[in-house]
Amino acid sequence: MRSRIEKTFKKLQKHGKKAFIPYIMAGDPSLDATKEIVFLFEECRADIVELGVPFSDPLADGPTIQQAAERALQNGVTLRKVIALVEDLRKATQIPLILMTYFNPVMKYGVENFVRDAAHAGVDGVIIPDLPPDEAADFLNLTNPASLNVIFLLAPTSTDERIKKVARASRGFIYYVSITGITGGTLLLNSSFHTSISRIKHFTNKPVAVGFGVSAPEEAAEVAQLADGVIVGSAIIKKYRESPDRVKDYLTSLRQAIQ
Repeated sequence: MRSRIEKTFKKLQKHGKKAFIPYIMAGDPSLDATKEIVFLFEECRADIVELGVPFSDPLADGPTIQQAAERALQNGVTLRKVIALVEDLRKATQIPLILMTYFNPVMKYGVENFVRDAAHAGVDGVIIPDLPPDEAADFLNLTNPASLNVIFLLAPTSTDERIKKVARASRGFIYYVSITGITGGTLLLNSSFHTSISRIKHFTNKPVAVGFGVSAPEEAAEVAQLADGVIVGSAIIKKYRESPDRVKDYLTSLRQAIQ
């Protein structure tokens, strides 16, 4: 059975459109606020929403998301509470929801319990940067039957062998990390970026969404010409902190650019 993520990409591809995937840290500034932000994303025609799960040692995240995680942890936000938030959101929306977490919180939760509870709550996918496909067989044996898409990452440095491995393992879509480094870095839309996306698409017909470093509508528009989806995170968190009254306009400008 296709997940909500897979159905969304299939529908978008049918109409020649690209996915807008905004990210927010769950629990920053509060879980109630996160719920309202998800509704705002949907109002601004986001296609899929990525919810960060706060963790004390977020290796892949830059300062903006690290600080958001710290604030959420200070608010007492846990993986269990984020799953409960998803269950609550499912009373009002069917937008695909992805959790971006690390494997440590999943292990502490209990892997089988996590898969069961996340799927039951209505989580559609998970991104776990420190779980490579080489080490994910047991996890995939649990998530695939539960229709919980595990989304793996590729980077500019990925070899052909790694691309093939990730393409085989990923469900929903493949997450292409556009820069070598952490979230919130500077995006370089040069010939090597174009080559990397083309190389991935040579090995798979699964959707490819690009994240890390996308902030301006112009960047989102250029990325959308090549990729199947555009992920924006740090820039949204910054905008929400600095100019909350302008977030809606910013999201709308991203949506229009990706369109």
